[in-house]
Amino acid sequence: MNYKILHTCIRVMDLERSLKFYKEALGLAETRRKDFPEDEFTLVFLSDESGKHEIELTYNYNPEKPYVIGDGFSHMAFGVEDLEASREKHKEMGYEVTELMGLPGEKPRYYFVTDPDGYDVEIIRTK
Repeated sequence: MNYKILHTCIRVMDLERSLKFYKEALGLAETRRKDFPEDEFTLVFLSDESGKHEIELTYNYNPEKPYVIGDGFSHMAFGVEDLEASREKHKEMGYEVTELMGLPGEKPRYYFVTDPDGYDVEIIRTK
């Protein structure tokens, strides 16, 4: 049996703010949207140009308080060729970013940027 990863779902407090982050900061495009007004939620799917994996933003209407991000969840990761330019862009956009980092004994090749809901997104230099 072969399995194919389809999407990763995260719950968001402010749909428009989250869409801005994933579209403008990471270059994703909205692939589809499903509104369920009777059940008071909207699903928005985004993907990179490969279209092989999507992020599903789930927006429950009028959330009362921010979601608790579980301590078992760590982060999502995206690859980019020009790591330094990407980091500068995210800093200029006002997002929280870490310093460039590397695994022990390796040169720096990644950093983290935090989305509007507090999810960490790792940005890794691609070759």
